[in-house]
Amino acid sequence: QVQLVESGGGLVQPGGSLRLSCAASGSIFSPNVMAWYRQAPGKEREFVAHITSGGSTNYAASMKGRFTISRDNAEITVYLQMNSLKPEDTAVYLCNVRGYGESYGMNYWGKGTLVTVSS
Repeated sequence: QVQLVESGGGLVQPGGSLRLSCAASGSIFSPNVMAWYRQAPGKEREFVAHITSGGSTNYAASMKGRFTISRDNAEITVYLQMNSLKPEDTAVYLCNVRGYGESYGMNYWGKGTLVTVSS
């Protein structure tokens, strides 16, 4: 049974920072991509960033330069450092892990952690 558990969300003022974590447990196969998505109230889920098991990263244009994704392969944990937060960054942030190549077909989601950016 695979579980992804996000943590680190909360209330932060505009311009502030937060660091989200997502810890995976269970059978996670490699190669894989660990990613963050977010969903604001009344809006569709959108891609934030991803990082492969080899360390390659990709960011949504609006987050590039403000957000940094990283991972600890030994702990199967992915992090999202968020700086210069804006009210429009308010959303539930969800963790995803999916396989590719030899592990194609693996796809799991966490339940999310709420980030609220407000003064």
